[in-house]
Amino acid sequence: MTTENTDGRALTEGEHLVGVSFNPGRHKQVDEIKKVVAHLIDYVRAHGKDGRCTSICVHQLEDAAMWGVKSVTKPPRKDP
Repeated sequence: MTTENTDGRALTEGEHLVGVSFNPGRHKQVDEIKKVVAHLIDYVRAHGKDGRCTSICVHQLEDAAMWGVKSVTKPPRKDP
């Protein structure tokens, strides 16, 4: 994974945590999910007042990004 965004700037912590530069399938929806979640992580880290709550929130947002990506990329189950 790279430490720079596509525009050459360093990744924010949120972008790094959700892996914005990793999208081998080049799905537009994956890019959008990761971008939105990265922004939320950066926002919470900048404005969170309680370290424990902030840490839990960031962790849950990372999980949300993973499940969101899975929801838009996993094909439906085929009947046996």
